[in-house]
Amino acid sequence: MLSVNERAYQIVEDLIEFAEDYCVEVHELRNGATVVDCGVNAKGSYDAGMFFIQISMGGLAGVNIQLEDVKDVSIPFVYVYTDYPALACLGCQMAGWKIEVNGFKGYASGPARALALKPKKVFDLLNYEDDTEYAVVTIETDRLPDEDVAEFIAYECDVDTSEVYILVTKPNSLVGAIEIVGRVVEVALFKLSNLGFDVKMIRNAVGKCPIPPVCDKTSVIANDFVAYYGSVYITADAYSDLFESVTFDKTAYYGKSFEEFGDDFYAIDPSAFSPAQLVVNAGVTKVFGKKNPDFVLRHFT
Repeated sequence: MLSVNERAYQIVEDLIEFAEDYCVEVHELRNGATVVDCGVNAKGSYDAGMFFIQISMGGLAGVNIQLEDVKDVSIPFVYVYTDYPALACLGCQMAGWKIEVNGFKGYASGPARALALKPKKVFDLLNYEDDTEYAVVTIETDRLPDEDVAEFIAYECDVDTSEVYILVTKPNSLVGAIEIVGRVVEVALFKLSNLGFDVKMIRNAVGKCPIPPVCDKTSVIANDFVAYYGSVYITADAYSDLFESVTFDKTAYYGKSFEEFGDDFYAIDPSAFSPAQLVVNAGVTKVFGKKNPDFVLRHFT
């Protein structure tokens, strides 16, 4: 059986071995768990950002970064592709596990969710459950997790604490900026699933999105970039009219910035999280939505 935690662990090993090269910091907790700081106190790097996405997606995705023009302005873009869209995006990358332990709060992504079955309805839908000795989790947070957090994850995943690997970054960092927009494919599948489409029918998916500048509002800008310029191409077994309702221009929020939605992103209407454009190859090939370069360039002077 394909194990998303084992695949992710192999990437984590590389990240740890060359931690200095990738500008991350590795901390072994007293109970043997490992914390990899990719952007809380650590500087982080483009490579670390790509690793963070791959690990979050259970080792089932390829990631690249390259410079691309939006009108006449050159901006780095993240590119993500996967041949296991449902499992990589909803079974791993989706921030579907809320962790609260002794004052520590964070929404966890990554393949450890497939061990803890968080949330169970997703894994019932995917008909998937991992079974391995490693638990690999990625968390957006402003503080490093401690031994109690690691013990909680180990218990929920039924693994030894020494086999828990926690990667962390704060949203307003280089790795945070990369990993948020690196969810562009996941956003499309999440929206489709909520609309009632069977995401297991999606065979392949590719997405790209500009990476926001690092500043106090990075997370807001990142979500704006996904909504107004993030594009996704999927190959599906069959066409559905639901594809027409996926993109951000079909929501009641078009024309607004995520800054207007409040500080708690998890309290925002889930339908607001949508890519700007969706291209579907499903017997026929159709294009939905529209990209808005002016909304991107408003953040550059």
